[in-house]
Amino acid sequence: MNSRRWPAEWEPQSGIMLTWPHSKTDWQTILPEVEPSFAEIAAYTSHFEKVLIVVNNSEHQSHIQKTIEQHKPSNENIIFATADSNDSWARDHGPISVMEAIDKPLLLDFQFNAWGGKYAFDLDNQISKSLVKQQRFACPMESIDFVLEGGSIESDGQGTVLTTSCLLSKKRNAGWTQAEIETELSKQLGALQIHWLHEGNIIGDDTDAHIDTLARFISPKKIMYVHCDNEKDHHFNSLRAMEQELANLKTLNGE
Repeated sequence: MNSRRWPAEWEPQSGIMLTWPHSKTDWQTILPEVEPSFAEIAAYTSHFEKVLIVVNNSEHQSHIQKTIEQHKPSNENIIFATADSNDSWARDHGPISVMEAIDKPLLLDFQFNAWGGKYAFDLDNQISKSLVKQQRFACPMESIDFVLEGGSIESDGQGTVLTTSCLLSKKRNAGWTQAEIETELSKQLGALQIHWLHEGNIIGDDTDAHIDTLARFISPKKIMYVHCDNEKDHHFNSLRAMEQELANLKTLNGE
């Protein structure tokens, strides 16, 4: 029997990971606007848990430290690691935490290919392995030969995984059937049931409809989701169809 459990996002955690934007990322034209937001996130979070920040080099780190200092962080919880990066989407290229045997955390390093090869990803796909070599994680990590982004899956913490048809993209895991993908998610995340949304595409979404843009568990029995009231909006029909899909979902015990 699979002893793994993928916690819900509201459960206690020891820290978060940020890959800091720089001049070679998509943020390059608005870095002066973006960096203060990253700094505020890092500083505020540091008062509650550890914040692991991936930087390009020592010069980049010094710049970031000065930026964060303006927001009065708890410096003992700010941790830096050096690794080249293509962009800043740590939720998608970073490791996913699961629990084994109730209380033993394990990091899963899935493959990242920038949402089906839409952008460069060679550097981002190596970040997690680099952090392990630098001993920046306090628990072990396993590398999985399967393309999966953190933003493409959602957990209620009790064995239900919510995802979308983005996982069926041929540019992610070519040749994999839906049944095979479900088997892999059950094996790696301890999923007991997997709900798929096939509606809800957002115009201009490079992720091919990541679940974290559309619908999120806020408790094991509640889902918050994107809604559209404007019948003239391009998204109206798709989001209304997604709403119906959500209304038909059931918990493990049939509620």
